[in-house]
Amino acid sequence: MLIDIDFTPFKKALKFRRTSERTEIYDPVRKKYLVLQPEELVRQLVVQYLRTEKKYPLSKMRVEMGLRVNEVSKRCDILIYDKNFEPLLLVECKSIHVPIDQSVFAQIAQYNLKFQVPLLVVTNGLATYCCETNLDKTDWIFLNNIPINVE
Repeated sequence: MLIDIDFTPFKKALKFRRTSERTEIYDPVRKKYLVLQPEELVRQLVVQYLRTEKKYPLSKMRVEMGLRVNEVSKRCDILIYDKNFEPLLLVECKSIHVPIDQSVFAQIAQYNLKFQVPLLVVTNGLATYCCETNLDKTDWIFLNNIPINVE
């Protein structure tokens, strides 16, 4: 089920700077400026949305966290922990030019083999989906919204 989220209002919370070589965007989770790439823009918009609208604190977020999948190093886009620091929500961000298709869901499912989170989100900034996972049955229930943090 496609979730209707307009991320553009969150652009005003983003910080940019221009160096002699490039434009950079500030990541409040990693506390540093990064090269502005299309996927990074989507990732930072999602961070602001989750922080502002869904009340997930930056202190419980990890961005570009490393993991190993079939002996290959990968990085998940956003991982959010609950109050006990158990993985709660995993987000896969793509550039607006990358369609959200079965390969994106396969990617996040593969990452979730390690994290075992109950909530998965995939987005390219234009199309967003949220699923509740049933790890015992390996099935997903598509939600009509990203749950708000209740802690």
